[in-house]
Formats: sequence, C-alpha cells, structure tokens
Amino acid sequence: MATKKSPAKKKVATKALKKAPAKKVVKKVTTKKQATKKTAKKVVKKVAAKKPAAKKVAKKAVEKAPAKSSKVDQYGLEKDDEFYGLYFAKSTSKGLVEVKPCTFTLMYWWKGLLGYPDMIEISKGSNTAMLQFESTFGGGDSGETELTEQDVLDIDHIIEVDEQEMLISLYSYVPIPVPDKLIGALGLAILNINPETRYGSLELCTTENEEGQTEHFLRYRAATYLRGIKSGKVEAIESMVTNGSEFFGLALDAMCVNKSIKKWLLS
Repeated sequence: MATKKSPAKKKVATKALKKAPAKKVVKKVTTKKQATKKTAKKVVKKVAAKKPAAKKVAKKAVEKAPAKSSKVDQYGLEKDDEFYGLYFAKSTSKGLVEVKPCTFTLMYWWKGLLGYPDMIEISKGSNTAMLQFESTFGGGDSGETELTEQDVLDIDHIIEVDEQEMLISLYSYVPIPVPDKLIGALGLAILNINPETRYGSLELCTTENEEGQTEHFLRYRAATYLRGIKSGKVEAIESMVTNGSEFFGLALDAMCVNKSIKKWLLS
C-alpha cells in the first residue's frame, strides 16, 4: 500500500528495655514488702515507656514507603523507560490538554517523523486518543498481481490509543459499503485469506448510517502493546502501520481474483 513518504527519521527523545538491676536481698522482713511494691512500681513504669517507642518505629516504616514509588513516574513508567518523568500538554481551544505516553508516542511519529499537522483528538481525561487519515493504494507491485498500476483506490485509516491498556490499534477501511450481493463472496474470501495473513486480520464491520440503514465495510485490523517496551515505542507504531499497509494490500490483491470483488473495489 502506498503511503505518503516520511522525512528523514529523527532520534526519539529519551528521556531510577534494659532489665531492671537485680535487687539485693534484704534480711529484715518488715522492709521486704515495701521493696517488692517499689520494684513492681518501677516495672510498670518501664513497660508503659515502651509504647511511644513502638509508635516511633511504625512511623519510620511509613516514611520509607514513598522511596519505592520513586522508581516509577506518574504513569507507572520505570526509570529506564525512554519517556520516564515526561509530562507533555498541548494547547487547544478548551485550554491545555495532557498528552499521556502512548498518545505522545503517536504524536511524535505523526508530527515529528512524518511532519504532518496535528490531527490527533484527545478525550477528556486524556485516557484515549484517535487519529484519522487517508492514503492511496495502487497495484502493480509485481507481475503476478490482479491489480495493475492503473488500479488505484483510497483507504481510510483510524489509529486508536488506550492509555490504561497501553494499546495502539490500527483500523484500515475500504470507504465504500459492501453490496449485499457480495457479502457471501467477501466473507468466503476473508476465511481463505486470514490464515495466510501473518500480521493483523480482515473482517466485515457492520454499522448503521445516518438514515438508520445497516451497512457493511471491509476493514483490516492490527494492534500492538506498548507496555513493557522501554525503548522504541515510536518505531513500534511505525512498524505496525507499515506492516499493516503491506498485508492489507496483499489481501486486497488476493480478493481481486473474484472479478465481482475487483469491480466493487475499483468502483
């Protein structure tokens, strides 16, 4: 699948109690009871003195706990993560909006590497984000394809971000609805092609249009987790889109063995 060329790749900004002394034995019986009472009184006094010491130890244990949390930042990223400690926000008509790590990664790929204007929509709370764009697919990459260089079609793309799961999902659509008479043939083609698709998968997406009518669209879906990737998050998104474009293109070409599907795709 042909996509817009990206400018030269820039490096990703990177950013871890003493015992009471023994009493001497007193020979006089009359003073023995008094000595016993006095000793007991001292023992009680010393036992009561232990309590503040226990509180002091507990207080120290509470103070040590925050030291562990310093190993991760506000997003749970560890010190050796390339975006550790990063805080980024962008200005919008509604004021500053926080840009969390996965959204920042998508933004860096889209704006920093490809040089396109910022079109990323960030939700309230910044936990989800979405990027929509278009590309053109052309055939003729090899001599054995069903689609020639003159066979060109537009493809719509949506990239969704889920910050809580740290999941990036790619959806590529053929923007024209599938005719009802082709649903069966297209479904059979998907069953035959998906086992051969090494990355992502094809599917029929059902939705309702503005008139309330049911429509079916052919789409390709792929996803990648950024959780656990300490370095190279931008490259992971780039790889997902590049591989997704390639495999979706191969699948479209394979479907065109059916002349009716080819005619629909190029309509």
